[in-house]
Amino acid sequence: MSSGGHGSATDRRLNALFRHLSSSARMDPQQLNSIAASPTSANQNDSVFSHVVRAPEDPILGVTVAYNKDPSPLKLNLGVGAYRTEEGKPLVLNVVRKAEQQLVNDRSRVKEYLPIVGLAEFNKLSAKLILGADSPAIRENRVTTVQCLSGTGSLRVGAEFLARHYHQRTIYIPQPTWGNHPKVFTLAGLSVKSYRYYDPATRGLNFQGLLEDLGSAPAGAIVLLHACAHNPTGVDPTLQQWERIRQLMRSKGLLPFFDSAYQGFASGSLDSDAQSVRMFVADGGECFIAQSYAKNLGLYGERVGALSIVCKTADVAGRVESQVKLVIRPMYSNPPIHGASIVAAILRDRDLFNEWTFELKAMADRIISMRQKLFDALRARGKSIC
Repeated sequence: MSSGGHGSATDRRLNALFRHLSSSARMDPQQLNSIAASPTSANQNDSVFSHVVRAPEDPILGVTVAYNKDPSPLKLNLGVGAYRTEEGKPLVLNVVRKAEQQLVNDRSRVKEYLPIVGLAEFNKLSAKLILGADSPAIRENRVTTVQCLSGTGSLRVGAEFLARHYHQRTIYIPQPTWGNHPKVFTLAGLSVKSYRYYDPATRGLNFQGLLEDLGSAPAGAIVLLHACAHNPTGVDPTLQQWERIRQLMRSKGLLPFFDSAYQGFASGSLDSDAQSVRMFVADGGECFIAQSYAKNLGLYGERVGALSIVCKTADVAGRVESQVKLVIRPMYSNPPIHGASIVAAILRDRDLFNEWTFELKAMADRIISMRQKLFDALRARGKSIC
């Protein structure tokens, strides 16, 4: 309904969106990423921390802080990527509620510490989900999988291991990429460089630039690859382009590090969204894979993820796992049990798994539909789509 002279609710929301996009475009990235140095206090009567300056809000999570403070009924949260219902409310998947009820009803469950590597069944099923149940690497015991604290934790554990045990300490990340990637790898002790990825002129993949940059990377360098649903552009290589990337990387001995945060969200199919990873694993080479269940199972607050390292032999995989445990133990000792138990319950039960794939497909289809509607609305208003 229209409100005298102010247009429809849709118009008001679109205007709010335009204002947000315009202000974001004028924002200095240095304001978001820099942390001011803290001068030392010389006054003994002051707090020993009086010299500490206030850090800026996180550029992503800080948007949610601002959103929660804003009283406007027309506000839009374009920050953290969390699925919402038609009413704008958080969604807990039905299959997650069923799995949790199973856990509640199981009186044999206890709250003991997990091993350093996490819940064994969760690790086994997570590897199968991303690599495929018939993966030769799994069958030959060449994969070590450890439960981590969602995608960020998986990336950090993998990066810490590489900083300690890999001869190359340079990682190439796509430009642009998720804002937390550079910080995760830098603080782990790796040197971060970028390779061309998105082409604003074509609004697609800068494939030639990507090949040139990876082609000039030093032998053995680590390369971060978004397995699907590239964040933030949504632009993914075709399977043919993935194959060329694989050939180039293997010819130069570049080490793939996949970030799989959206398996099932790009296409609605868990298997289709894992094709890039499986392509690299099928050639017998080594790679790292960070998985997250935040998006595809809506387990944002449970912090459930896994790091899989595909090795040349089972013996190497065993030795790698022993060293990964030494990374985890002083970092957080061992991971939490609840979220991993939810995932394991769903992945092991055929009925629950099928229900999950149905709900996941519905979410993916709705996201695609909403994007199309937004595109059409912007174009109808004569706005430039960039």
